[in-house]
Amino acid sequence: MKAGIYIRSTALLDDTYFEKTILFITEYNEKGAMAFVVNKPFPRRFNELAEFSDSPPFPLSEGGPVDLEHLYFIHRRPELIAGGVPVKEPVYFGGDFQTAVELMNNKGITEKDIRLFIGYCGWDANELEEEIAEGSWEILEEVELF
Repeated sequence: MKAGIYIRSTALLDDTYFEKTILFITEYNEKGAMAFVVNKPFPRRFNELAEFSDSPPFPLSEGGPVDLEHLYFIHRRPELIAGGVPVKEPVYFGGDFQTAVELMNNKGITEKDIRLFIGYCGWDANELEEEIAEGSWEILEEVELF
C-alpha cells in the first residue's frame, strides 16, 4: 500500500458513510493513512463559506467524516503553490492555502488545477490493510481527479 492509489468501497460498507465511495490516498506511512472521498460533492460551494464569500464558486467535496471544521486541498500546480507534498505525479497535497485562495480569486488556477475538501478519512497503523483484507475496500486503477 502507498500514497497515490485509489480505493473503492464494497457492499460491506453499504449503509455506512462510505457506501459507494471512491477514495484517493494522500498519505501512507507507519502511523497510518489519510485519504479523501473524491466522488461526493459537498452541497455548498467555496464562496458560500462565510470567510470566502468574495471568492469564485469553486466546488467543494466531502473529503471524509474526520475534522469537518477544516478545508484540505490537492492540486497539480506546485510551481505556483509552495509547500505541497508530492503524492503521485502530478498531484500534490496541501501547501500554502493563502496563495491557493489568491490564485483562485485572480483566476491563476482553475477547477482543473485544485480540489477542495471538507474533512478527510483517516486510519491508524494497519487499520486500512485490515479493512482491505476483510473485503471492505478494493484497489482501483486511475480515477480522474480534476
